[in-house]
Amino acid sequence: MSDLRDTAMSSKAWPFEEARRLLKRYEKNAPEKGFVLFQTGYGPSGLPHIGTFGEVARTTMVRRAFEIISDIPTKLICFSDDMDGFRKVPTNVPMQDELAQDLHLPLTKVRDPFGCHESFAHHNNAKLNEFLDSYGFEYEFASSTEYYTSGKFDEALQTALERFDKIQEIMLPTLGPDRRATYSCFLPVSPKTGHVLQVPTLERNVAKGTIVYEEPDGERVEIPVTGGNVKMQWKPDWAMRWAALGVDYEMSGKDLIDSVTQSSKICRALGQRPPESLSYELFNDEQGQKISKSKGNGLSMEEWLTYAAPESLQYFMYQKPKTAKRLYFDVIPKAVDEYHQQLRAYPGQDNAQKLANPVFHLHGHNVPASDMVVPFSMLLNLASASSAEDKDTLWGFIGKYAPDASPSTHPSMDAAAGFAVRYFNDFVKPTKVFRAPTDQEHAALQDLANALKDEQIALDAIAQKNAAMGNDDPLPAVDYTDEEFLQSVVFAIGKNHGFEPLRDWFKAIYEVLLGASQGPRFGGFIALYGVDETVVLIEKGLAGRLG
Repeated sequence: MSDLRDTAMSSKAWPFEEARRLLKRYEKNAPEKGFVLFQTGYGPSGLPHIGTFGEVARTTMVRRAFEIISDIPTKLICFSDDMDGFRKVPTNVPMQDELAQDLHLPLTKVRDPFGCHESFAHHNNAKLNEFLDSYGFEYEFASSTEYYTSGKFDEALQTALERFDKIQEIMLPTLGPDRRATYSCFLPVSPKTGHVLQVPTLERNVAKGTIVYEEPDGERVEIPVTGGNVKMQWKPDWAMRWAALGVDYEMSGKDLIDSVTQSSKICRALGQRPPESLSYELFNDEQGQKISKSKGNGLSMEEWLTYAAPESLQYFMYQKPKTAKRLYFDVIPKAVDEYHQQLRAYPGQDNAQKLANPVFHLHGHNVPASDMVVPFSMLLNLASASSAEDKDTLWGFIGKYAPDASPSTHPSMDAAAGFAVRYFNDFVKPTKVFRAPTDQEHAALQDLANALKDEQIALDAIAQKNAAMGNDDPLPAVDYTDEEFLQSVVFAIGKNHGFEPLRDWFKAIYEVLLGASQGPRFGGFIALYGVDETVVLIEKGLAGRLG
């Protein structure tokens, strides 16, 4: 363990860089509360999306890295700001008119448009918990409503009341003139309407722990700042939460950099040290627009899991958190295949390489073995060529390619086959466009079909290519089950027919036979799909009978 810790202290993997920065916070003394507290925040004003999950996944990666370099216990709180006022009806949920009647209520008082939970917040919180639980994350769920109403924040709220002027001095310069004139860090929850009110604080009584404000009807009301009678504005609320709980680490999107700055100042004004932070880049949709819960323009967690295993999503989250990435359906196959590539590499790596491998940060010391005998991208092309409607069709080919593999012995492979069929039919099939070959392509494809039927033609093609390239290597052994032999045949025929650059030959294969501009390593595809089946596919393409 000491060797691993020494290696981790110099690892350039970003979770270890974050963990070492956090460790410096307690290089002199351990935390008085007895543990290092990680926190993630969630605003349940809309359905949970991948960005929400990503924050928990990435924070967990830093937590796992910290536990390797330190013996200080850790805890992760997933905090839902569910006492926030309901400001806007999301466009992607039912009951639009009914929800409009609940505007300004705390989210835990807004009706559930899906009719299955106590409130809209309870519904969205349950969705978040359900997904996080499915990953086995170790966390404590925390509800803003529960923390405010139970008194857990009372001491910090009293301190905020005492230091009201300091908080205002921090916030007011950041606001426009109109907002500045009425701003208060305390938002009363009206005893008349239940609304979270954006109104000025007219009087404060620190000894009594109360504020006075004016209701929309003109009545002046005095209420305690404790017991759930007020909700703090969100930047002061964030700071108050940090101070009350002793939060040590929290990451957030780059759009909140200014908020982190102001909340950190307020946290210090409350007498506490703000947490270490990481500002990550935001996810964009296919058009490069910021993903929004209310717009519903990004992938949901459920949508990703419709087409790939959960580990592929976590792998995607690991990649370069400070670099903007587009998050849409087309990234799924790449994430799946890269994840399994890293799994296969892991057993042969030394400690330094393992700690830099993304799968370590997903699984810790319990990195599973990959049973994907066929890449996900290849399965998509197999589904295309075979017009597969179910995974059993794919297993007919997989079983011949890898006789030792079966759904029972290779469960990840079996799941991937099902995902591939679903993904192909939903996203690939509707966009497939086959084209007729040019004269040059027609001649080359006909030669490829002939070479797959006659080993002498195959060897002659390789010999011709070798001679043209001045290569006197001996001809390979003929093996129509070997990917490398098949790839050498495909390569040779492309060179012999003068394709320059050679990628134009492979592009022609994909566009004529698979209806796409990109595709698999074709020798591997032939080995998987079958030589005879590939010949039939080529003949159909040449006859214009695909598509």
